[in-house]
Amino acid sequence: MSGLGTLLYKEVLRFWKVSFQTIAAPVLTSLLYLLIFSHVLEAHVRVYENVGYVAFLVPGLVIMAVLQNAFANSSSSLIQSKVTGSLVFVLLTPITYGEFWLAYVLAAVLRGLAVGVAMLLATLPWGMPQMAEPGWILAFAALGGAVFGTLGVIAGIWADKYDQLAAFQNFLVLPLTFLSGVFYSIHSLPPFWQVLSHWNPVFYMIDGFRHGFFGISDVSPWLGIAVTGATFVALALLTLAMLRSGYKLRS
Repeated sequence: MSGLGTLLYKEVLRFWKVSFQTIAAPVLTSLLYLLIFSHVLEAHVRVYENVGYVAFLVPGLVIMAVLQNAFANSSSSLIQSKVTGSLVFVLLTPITYGEFWLAYVLAAVLRGLAVGVAMLLATLPWGMPQMAEPGWILAFAALGGAVFGTLGVIAGIWADKYDQLAAFQNFLVLPLTFLSGVFYSIHSLPPFWQVLSHWNPVFYMIDGFRHGFFGISDVSPWLGIAVTGATFVALALLTLAMLRSGYKLRS
């Protein structure tokens, strides 16, 4: 098995062995959001015509779970390896910087997709979700997971201890995801906040993912995939530069 394949297998096995924590727990958290918001707002909010609020909310919660768990997978693996000192055994192997990054990102995407599929299955009691254009669903889930998996690698390299990683997540990842249209359409916001939302790349991931379900979105899915792709390329180049320089890894 190649170095990439071995590291990828190790990372997938790492989250799969504790799937109750890494897959079931995030699904339960998302279901709690769904239960609370559907009970409070279903009769009072309708974002799209012929689309109930619960139906609107489910895709947002699914893609939010995909993104957050992709980030959690790569970032937690790296910080755990740094704190325990086991990362040196990975760095000593004959593996390129690109393979190192790709293994962590692919494992992060797989965990994100596993959580997303589990979340969709768990929402079946609320009704079978409509899937107007499944290609967009898969594209935004995979590419969005890759973006957040790469962001997780950056956070894992940058952080020296768990509280620094928690700060990265609480002050960057959570605001980006919660303020991106998961629970609402940006057209319900005042003009200033609508403009500001368009500067949040996560908005395009969530809006494009939701377009795959209903064929309706706030912006064109082609624009969304372009912004998501550009974000991925920028973060990937930054990550590879950090790995090449040995930033916080060789000291």
